[in-house]
Amino acid sequence: MADSAASRPTVLVTGAGGRTGHIVYNKLKDRSEQFVARGLVRTEESKQKIGGADDVYIADIRDADHLAPAVQGADALIILTSAVPKMKPGFDPSKGGRPEFYYEDGMYPEQVDWIGQKNQIDAAKAAGVKHIVLVGSMGGTNPNHPLNSLGNGNILVWKRKAEQYLADSGVAYTIIRPGGLQDKDGGVRELIVGKDDELLQTDTKSIPRADVAEVCVQALQYEEAKFKAFDLASKPEGVGTPTKDFRALFSQITARF
Repeated sequence: MADSAASRPTVLVTGAGGRTGHIVYNKLKDRSEQFVARGLVRTEESKQKIGGADDVYIADIRDADHLAPAVQGADALIILTSAVPKMKPGFDPSKGGRPEFYYEDGMYPEQVDWIGQKNQIDAAKAAGVKHIVLVGSMGGTNPNHPLNSLGNGNILVWKRKAEQYLADSGVAYTIIRPGGLQDKDGGVRELIVGKDDELLQTDTKSIPRADVAEVCVQALQYEEAKFKAFDLASKPEGVGTPTKDFRALFSQITARF
């Protein structure tokens, strides 16, 4: 029987040029029997970096009008856009002290993590997208979290505001708040879910990007992942059993925000 595209959901990944977004985009492409993948990036350079395929759209998320073509006809949206602080030049680790960070003009968390994500949620809702997966960050319950002071960006404050906006949108959502992101292999650790930053008080508060990416893709496949928000971390490799049953993982989560 010929497989029609109609039976496969079309999934748009924004921030597809970023380190985690790129992994999600590739995972969807690798599962072309299950999904029709689309990516969204900010520049032509980013598009070329991830292969330059026709299914990668270029748009500025800060401009709501730019987003319509990318979300048109999409069934699901995975939001992986984020402001990125840059280190001020001239830092010398040998002299001690701490590096200073800044955000480029127009690329502050308020513009990217709040306005940019709000625009994406609005555009997706208008286009009839049925499920939005948003990757935020652990630490949002603490206004004095050190990440907020980087470049005076209050990044977790603005991420949290976008998360709340999504939860109030009426669209089915999954809000994933990972701990510290590691560039390590995925699929070899036991994943842990939590809420309200409780995991930050434990020794298990980091997770490989590849595992976050896998959870994003798995969240599209289970009703148990909808209308839920959770913190996500992993046990060290070799401790516990690598997570394979994602329905069971999502079933553990009770928090809606």
